[in-house]
Amino acid sequence: MIRILLADDHAIVRAGLRELLTATGDITVAAEATNGGEVLAAVRAGALDVAVLDMSMPGRSGIELIKLIKTEQPRVRVLVLSMHSEEQYAVRALKAGASGYLTKETAADELLAAIRRIAAGGAYVTPETAERLVLENGPHQTEPHTLLSDREYQVFRMICLGRSITQIADELALSVKTVSTHKTRILQKMRVESAADLVRYAVRHRLIDEVDGA
Repeated sequence: MIRILLADDHAIVRAGLRELLTATGDITVAAEATNGGEVLAAVRAGALDVAVLDMSMPGRSGIELIKLIKTEQPRVRVLVLSMHSEEQYAVRALKAGASGYLTKETAADELLAAIRRIAAGGAYVTPETAERLVLENGPHQTEPHTLLSDREYQVFRMICLGRSITQIADELALSVKTVSTHKTRILQKMRVESAADLVRYAVRHRLIDEVDGA
């Protein structure tokens, strides 16, 4: 039996996933979580095989949460189930320790196969994401955004989504000075001069979209 942690802050999403998984016979929902703190508590309690993880939850989430899960319990496999397109987060999630990445648009068709493959020790990614991962790990990083650290990438996306420096500082529990420093480094690494340039780049490379919230 594959023991699953369902982590999503939307009750309707969890209910639908729970119904789908419990009907299989070989997968059981052993725990549920609505925020990063609950995820870590469930992981620390043990007896889990796969964490099905939303990228955007209250508290610690996203890349940071994946890294914390793998630090706390390396044997727990992580499958990201996200509203964010693969271009936005898949490669970073895999580098952080996730074993697979699915968008919520495709989850109904692929979720069960992904969970079973990951629980058996494999990985579940699309050919496009696999190709991006190879390219970013190779000698030639062709896209400037791949040079950003995980925190810089997070700030970059928030800037592109219209957050002010003060708003970003509040949401990430950072000082305004720290966020300003991140912004300066982002502009340098991206080789642009303004936030408007960052937005144009993000749209062109599909790193943000209209449904993004974080």
